Amino acid sequence: MVHQNVLMTSATQIHTMTAAELGAAYTSRELSPVAATEALLDRIETHDPAVNAFCHLDPDETMAQARAAENRHAAGEVRGPLDGVPVAIKDLFATPGWPMLRGSRLTDPDQEWTYEAPAVARLREAGAILLGKTTTPEFGWKGLTDNPLTGITRNPWDLSKTPGGSSGGSSAALAAGMAPLAVGTDGGGSIRIPGSFTGIVGLKPTFGRVPNAPMSPFGTLAHAGPMARTVADAHLLFRTLAVYDSKDWTALPDRPVEQEPAAEPEPAAGVDGLRVMFSLTLGYADVDAEVAALVTRAALLLESLGAEVVVADPDVADARPTWETLWYSGAAAVVAGLDPARLDEVDPGLVEIAAAGAELSALDYVRAFSERVDLAVAYGRTLAEYDLLVTPTMPIVAFEAGVEVPPGWPERRWQSWSPFSLPFNLSQQPAATVPCGLTGEGLPVGLQIVAGKHRDDLVWRAAAAYEAARSPGDDAFMRPINPAVS
Repeated sequence: MVHQNVLMTSATQIHTMTAAELGAAYTSRELSPVAATEALLDRIETHDPAVNAFCHLDPDETMAQARAAENRHAAGEVRGPLDGVPVAIKDLFATPGWPMLRGSRLTDPDQEWTYEAPAVARLREAGAILLGKTTTPEFGWKGLTDNPLTGITRNPWDLSKTPGGSSGGSSAALAAGMAPLAVGTDGGGSIRIPGSFTGIVGLKPTFGRVPNAPMSPFGTLAHAGPMARTVADAHLLFRTLAVYDSKDWTALPDRPVEQEPAAEPEPAAGVDGLRVMFSLTLGYADVDAEVAALVTRAALLLESLGAEVVVADPDVADARPTWETLWYSGAAAVVAGLDPARLDEVDPGLVEIAAAGAELSALDYVRAFSERVDLAVAYGRTLAEYDLLVTPTMPIVAFEAGVEVPPGWPERRWQSWSPFSLPFNLSQQPAATVPCGLTGEGLPVGLQIVAGKHRDDLVWRAAAAYEAARSPGDDAFMRPINPAVS
């Protein structure tokens, strides 16, 4: 039931509000954190049985946080722009008092959950309301979101389709209007894949910019980052998360104040004068014709905003073999820590790639790491010559839920259909996805924007300028909450 403290904002509108709009409504006393949180919990209760975005809810604790935020607003003790704003937490972030089962039947839920991930700590300090834990594939191993523990998560644009993964629960919650903000992780595209498939905004920051601990079993491939329905909201969350934390040995130091990005990515700063490489295939990928047309149109829009757009491909080989060696090695480490008598309860795909990883030698791993360095240097060289690299986020749109590859796909593993995401986990450069249109079938397509390492600010500038210039009738973003769950 929606709290009485709603003046001009009706309960039916709360789920469409951005984080920025919620904060403004709290300030003007048109809406309270309690009312907003109650409305979103009601929406989760109504629609999540069909979507399956959340794996853990604690309404009593969530509402206690909402009441505390409301009291701070009433007392004039607001902690910042996220005070009282609900945020969904991917179930790979340790959250005190809440289980982190990571989509696995083999994680013992009966234990004390006391560790706090840096992202969760920053959100609590900012006064954000932790709405619940969102689903992930088992141990975050693939670019889909289904697992043996909680089943299949579905895409709010079409419930027969996958939202992608591994942050698919977070993206589905956003696209279904069940949360205004969410945090995700990305080891091979796990923020950007679901961002593209569900028509939301997500950033894989420069590695270490958003601290995360404990470290992923997939090591320094995995980044933590923000997800939202608008660029401004994603940036607001990024600023909250991008704070040094000694729990993460790879965390970058805080930026000096004079280098700190503006409170909002200013569309007016835009892309005028920036040099942009536009690569539709990276020199080796096959892209669906509708995706290619929409991404090309987005590149032309950047050009119309003053960017110098050059059609070219980076002189860099396909990153997939290198990425697979490192990823499969991480999977082997995950499965080696599980009870061997219960492996029949583990996602068979994870068991398969772990077995392949276990056959790799230390020499294979070191060679792959050396290849990674060469690739990162090559992409760094490209993004010294250009300010930005723009590609499709995904070469395809969302496909059937519950399978690893689209029907009729020539390969068995998910990374075969995600060629644009993998390289930038290896290079550790910032890469964002923003929605750039809908196919004739009504499914979202994403535009990937990449910058040189530590130039997250350029990604935000371009994303904000592009979002501000889009035609409303063309955007997945303009209708992120699908009629299937309206």
